[in-house]
Amino acid sequence: MAEIKAFNRWSTESIKVEDPGLRDYITIEPKIVPRTGARYAGNRFHKSKVFIIERLMNKIMVPGHKAKKHFKTSYKITGKSQKAYTIVEKTLRLIEARTKENPVKVFVKALENAAQREEVITIEYGGARYPKTVECSPQRRIDLTLRYMTQGAYHKSFNAKKAIEECLAEEIINAFNCNQASSAIAKKLEMERQADSSR
Repeated sequence: MAEIKAFNRWSTESIKVEDPGLRDYITIEPKIVPRTGARYAGNRFHKSKVFIIERLMNKIMVPGHKAKKHFKTSYKITGKSQKAYTIVEKTLRLIEARTKENPVKVFVKALENAAQREEVITIEYGGARYPKTVECSPQRRIDLTLRYMTQGAYHKSFNAKKAIEECLAEEIINAFNCNQASSAIAKKLEMERQADSSR
């Protein structure tokens, strides 16, 4: 039986998720065309069953709001799955050209590196508000990392000569190398510093 490869190009057989907390939440089952059309929608934890590259595509289509304000828009944010598919495929080709490694493996490792472990919530007690450190659930760790990666890439490509594919490839490679030039890594370190001071 022929091996199924992501985009009919990259094998995922040798990829392993090293973080035990994220192992059940990052699906590396490859798809030639990663577009299930919301087959799992409505089921609890349905996102965990979706190929991780498809989750990146979904986040590119709807990157969400930044700091409760409408994020800078771009003609790339159209909600069109074909446009998102093209962006992701070009990004993976750029990552492969720059790192000489399997780009899906690079992306999975970048996700693990950039996934924050703690966050700060506000609790109200006796009319006063206090910050409190809580552990981040595995599903939320992945959601936040994907959001910060896509928003960081869009922010760098907005009104710039750089294409979104280049910015997204740089974001993922920087996260793979644990470089603070990555928006997701910078946000993780900032949040964990705040969590340390709120204990």
